[in-house]
Amino acid sequence: VQLQASGGGLVHTGDSLRLSCAASGRTFSNYAVGWFRQAPGKERELVAVINWGGTSTYYAGSMKGRFTTSRDNAKNTVYLQMSSLTPEDTAVYYCAASQAFTTNEGQYDYWGQGTQVTVSS
Repeated sequence: VQLQASGGGLVHTGDSLRLSCAASGRTFSNYAVGWFRQAPGKERELVAVINWGGTSTYYAGSMKGRFTTSRDNAKNTVYLQMSSLTPEDTAVYYCAASQAFTTNEGQYDYWGQGTQVTVSS
């Protein structure tokens, strides 16, 4: 599975942004997709996960209520809708695919290249 994240950019505090993760290669609908982010000087952290059918999702604590992940398997695309953004959300955002619906980063076999999100105050 090849993944490509896009949609990042420079926004202001309180703005919204939607990221996309486009997939190609193996049957994308067989994979769960996780969103991760890495801020400068910090370790990569999990943001959200969506299962293969889009029926189950998981959000890390600070993202609950602000971020929503969804998928359109017909378009081989997963989305991350982010709202009420703050400078603390500034990071490179990655999407990754796993055969398991998991929060364990080590179980993600395929990774996209990342897209930069910068939130100014």
